[in-house]
Amino acid sequence: MASAFQPRTALREQITARPAVLLSGGGGVGKSQLAAACAHQASADGTDLVVWLDATDTARMVTGYATAARRVQAPDARGEDTEADAKTFFDWLAATSRSWLIVLDNLTDLEGIAAWWPPHSAAGTGRVLATTRRRDARLSGGGRSVVAMDTYSPEEADTYLRDRFAGAGMDHLRDGQSAALLHELGHLPLASAHAAAYMLNEDVPCGDYLRLFTDRRSRPDTVLPRAADTEGYGLPVTTALLITLDAVQRREPVGLAVPALRLTAHLDPAGHPLGLWAEAGVGRYLDLYRTPGAEASEVTADEARAAVHLLHEYALINGDFQDSARTVRIHALTARAVRENTPEAQAAAGMRTAADALLGIWPETEHPDAELTAVLRANAATLSALAGDLLWQDGGHPVLYEYGLSLLHAGLYEAAVTHWQRLTADAGRLLDDGHDDIVLTRAHLMDAYRRAHRTDEAIACGEQLVADLVRRQGADSADAKAIRGSLSAAYWLAGRHPEAITAAEQAVTDAEELLGEDDPVTVTTRSNLAAFYAASGRANEAIPLAEAAVADRERLFGTDDTATTTARSVLAGAYESAGRIQEALALQSMVVQDQERLLGRDHPTALEARLNLVGTYLAADRPDEAITLCERSLSDAERLLGTDHPTTLAARSNLAHLHAQTTSAPEAIPLLVRAAGDCERVLGPDHPYTLQALGNLGIAYSGAGRHSEAIALLLKTVSYARRLGRGHPDHMTALRSLAWCYQEAGRPDEATSVMERFAAEVLESGAHDSETISALFPLVGALFRVERGDAAIELLERLLTTVHEALGQDHPETLLVGDALAHCLLQMGRARDAIPLLERIAAGYERRLGRHDGETISAWGAVAIAYTETDRAGEAITLLEALVSESTRELGADHPAVRDAHETLAIAYLKAGRYGAAARAIGRMIGGTLRRRWGWSRRG
Repeated sequence: MASAFQPRTALREQITARPAVLLSGGGGVGKSQLAAACAHQASADGTDLVVWLDATDTARMVTGYATAARRVQAPDARGEDTEADAKTFFDWLAATSRSWLIVLDNLTDLEGIAAWWPPHSAAGTGRVLATTRRRDARLSGGGRSVVAMDTYSPEEADTYLRDRFAGAGMDHLRDGQSAALLHELGHLPLASAHAAAYMLNEDVPCGDYLRLFTDRRSRPDTVLPRAADTEGYGLPVTTALLITLDAVQRREPVGLAVPALRLTAHLDPAGHPLGLWAEAGVGRYLDLYRTPGAEASEVTADEARAAVHLLHEYALINGDFQDSARTVRIHALTARAVRENTPEAQAAAGMRTAADALLGIWPETEHPDAELTAVLRANAATLSALAGDLLWQDGGHPVLYEYGLSLLHAGLYEAAVTHWQRLTADAGRLLDDGHDDIVLTRAHLMDAYRRAHRTDEAIACGEQLVADLVRRQGADSADAKAIRGSLSAAYWLAGRHPEAITAAEQAVTDAEELLGEDDPVTVTTRSNLAAFYAASGRANEAIPLAEAAVADRERLFGTDDTATTTARSVLAGAYESAGRIQEALALQSMVVQDQERLLGRDHPTALEARLNLVGTYLAADRPDEAITLCERSLSDAERLLGTDHPTTLAARSNLAHLHAQTTSAPEAIPLLVRAAGDCERVLGPDHPYTLQALGNLGIAYSGAGRHSEAIALLLKTVSYARRLGRGHPDHMTALRSLAWCYQEAGRPDEATSVMERFAAEVLESGAHDSETISALFPLVGALFRVERGDAAIELLERLLTTVHEALGQDHPETLLVGDALAHCLLQMGRARDAIPLLERIAAGYERRLGRHDGETISAWGAVAIAYTETDRAGEAITLLEALVSESTRELGADHPAVRDAHETLAIAYLKAGRYGAAARAIGRMIGGTLRRRWGWSRRG
């Protein structure tokens, strides 16, 4: 609270005597301070609830009401609809017998908040206090009283001056001219504070100061432009300020106080770090603009700090030297008066110096000191707004970029979008076409859009930038390649998964060629590709890539680097995709702990890590822990991001789906209905989160026996997803869900028809992830059941061509599809066609896994069985006898693969009519089984 503050007893009595008060007055007269004093007093007097709201924005007020509703546990406040919760809070305020005070600070739009003015308290225990600069007649009415607030009364001003002098033991300064002086100061608290500080430091009585003030006020350089004094308080403040500056420029360190104050006036009034004054550029600025006539010399950090202390002594700033982040503060009216009296060239130099100094003290790693970086962002924002184009000289000043990146790092994504939009516009307006900063600002804007889940804007921005770069620099543009790599993440978020993987694969190649193996961009690009592979079911490709990325990050940047923890999260996802659930759970749990420790529990990245852990808990069959964590994460998302943020909506949808999986479907359906409705309302019908929520609801309807509702909903979902294009993953997922519901409803023909549409899109899109491929196998079975085996074989042949071209002949998915096709051929009596395919599959397993792996032995056994179907029993027996001998020697007689080989050999013997040999093979197989089951040894 400022030293000029007085209790204003008469005003406080008017406020406390009335249930609804608007405290009206100009800027700087102490409205907020008086309101704060009233709020503290209400709390001390035992008021049950005191709520302070920033009333400059209606939406912010409504959010504050909704938060208060949950704090007081108002009935029906569920945290799902902000406006509904705010209205619930109003109902609570109107009905409760508990005492309450609502403070609405800096109210500007009375008409706009008419619907959100707190209600009348039926019990007479509630009060409302609002502060505003408005003075019009429309303030009153509706039970509201207006209390006008102006500067100090003559008595308050006199009391202030008397107390200040008495506290310093300098009562002699108060003479017969004190009342006249206070009148000239306009009884303004801030001007009185400047005058009192001067008189105390210079030992000047009121009469002498009055003569100085009158003389200074009459000089032309004191007069402010009319537009700069809208409150009518600028002239007294400016005059008192200039008198003080005349004095401080003569005090040690001589000549430095004035340029120091001018630099301060261009930073955040709420404060900046004292460390800024140790920057070398600040010393050079102070030396260049020190008072004419002062001895020039290199200004040291100690002298710069001494200038700050001098300004504090004269009340030109407030130096809180116990606060390392906001040490140096200045009143906004003082700062404005200083800026209005600063020569243009010096102001420009001061702003560039301040920008350099902020950049110099910006920490390399932000997360250890979140408070400091928040203060630096506030100062950069103030400086940027005041400087305008002055921070653009052959490109934007680096502090503008540091500020924007810090917004992204802090998870302030919408603020980051606004910042990068402005920088992009400034770069386009001020720089020549093709300047590097034009590319850089647009690239950061694309990233901000992506992180804010504004994927359509991110993709449009990135694709346009790539087109421009190719046009100017050619098809091999390194910049265009880098942007294409960044676009992969936006493609993925938009559901354009094949494009995302293709872009990420090319980005890895480009980064390795352009930047080298150990560049941070290269390592991050590999990790991103691993994440896409894992999410596409390509775990065997994802795991080695993700493990290498983690090892590289730990080696290059340490274990506590935030990007290292992100790489670990990708690896956890790859483990989960591969079925290595316990490894995934341990690693993802560690990621959550690290993200919360490094970034803080409330950072969006930490929230995302918790939501990832929810899925891992579910995969580990720990649904209770998954639900508990998801409920907590949903609460965090609502508090941090708002009830309608995409991450919040996804968390709510996931929680509803968890309940559907762990409770009976009828109990979960209301949650799923609400989640799907919220997603559709906020995100639109074809957003990935909406489609997922609708699909989950359809499955729940079907599980509850409500097949007609399920099918109708999923038909609508398929229609929505169709807008994304044939082959889009969300459209194919919707088709699969619809086919399942038809099957559950006892409508197999329609289920088969839908699955054929699904298969056509799979083949058209070239999708080859394991989940999609596995989803086709039920269709193969259905086609065989309706005697359409040829159609099943044609489908598998086309699918095999797709995966072979995409993944290679020995990839697990290629071998899986080939094996399915071969067995379909056998089932159709086409053993001769199946044999070459089975031989290739067995050779592929042998190359991948070795001659004596169980999969390899099983594959060669399938070849031998096919031989027996084509009168090649002799070849089958020769193959199997060699296989049994080798596998017994390598694996032992009791290994399951050896038992299977004996069984296959016995079948071959039987088909060849060698019944004794078959009996011996069966005996060895049974003996191996008994030994494994009962633990018998050969001797036993």
